Amino acid sequence: MDKRAAVVLGVIFGGLFLVLFGFMLLAYSAVKGTATGVSLETETTVGARIGIVEAKGTIGDAAPAGVDSDKVVKLLKKYEKDDDVKAIVLRVDSPGGAVAPSQEIHDAIKRIKARKKVVVSMAGLAASGGYYISAPADRIFAEPGTLTGSIGVIFMHFNVRGLLEWAKVEETTLKSGKYKDTLSPFRPIHETDREEIQSISDDVYAQFVQAVAQGRGLPEARVREIAEGRIYTGKRAKELKLVDELGGLDDAIAAAWGLAGQSGEPKVQYPPREHELSLRDLMRGAFQGASEGVRSAVPQGGLMFLAPNLVR
Repeated sequence: MDKRAAVVLGVIFGGLFLVLFGFMLLAYSAVKGTATGVSLETETTVGARIGIVEAKGTIGDAAPAGVDSDKVVKLLKKYEKDDDVKAIVLRVDSPGGAVAPSQEIHDAIKRIKARKKVVVSMAGLAASGGYYISAPADRIFAEPGTLTGSIGVIFMHFNVRGLLEWAKVEETTLKSGKYKDTLSPFRPIHETDREEIQSISDDVYAQFVQAVAQGRGLPEARVREIAEGRIYTGKRAKELKLVDELGGLDDAIAAAWGLAGQSGEPKVQYPPREHELSLRDLMRGAFQGASEGVRSAVPQGGLMFLAPNLVR
């Protein structure tokens, strides 16, 4: 390996280490900052109550941070089976995320609606996949300044061929079919790649449009008119019938309590808080997965229900 290649690899792995360390600090701060929940209602785990489900962050499966679809669906099922949980409020604060995990949460809510009322409370952000999981709810609340909508699909792809050529690093690919290395980051994008991924994107976008149309009782043609990735405020979304009411979490809880046929002061049950992780726990887990991190040094992109400009 010549000096230039060594420098490039050193920069790549040095950058990876800094990114990893920065991620650990951010994750630690996030975990420290979400140790408790706040509500004006009475929190309880006995008697008639509203079950609260939180979807905060980017949506994925088995996600170390953000919205873990497996955990969300598990909690939804738990509330569904509990006869004392009269209705469910889903609190959404998400720019979206991976397609399949978003669909898993959406489908769970759609199924549960047959037994119990589900109300969505949008916080500051409920865009793309964040809106997808909200669409099937019986009622959707948003603040006037909530950012929502972004009904669409995005596929992000990165190419590092120029960098490898500069570093004089050669990559060789052997494949069993012409589509096997579609969108490889090590070669120029081909027209067949574009056609293949565009076809997939169009298919998934149609699924998104259909889900919104069914959830909101709108014609698919109307959904397509207001979709195309546009972002709306909560106020504008209400005018477009993408949300039902303007209001906060307390308003959503009160509405769910009423829809469930209950009277008096709403009682709520928040999801159990996971044990607080130490920075040492995060570092140990991160370095145990170092080999996986090296494999992901080259960004791969992927098909997402995501508003990338709203990721925070």
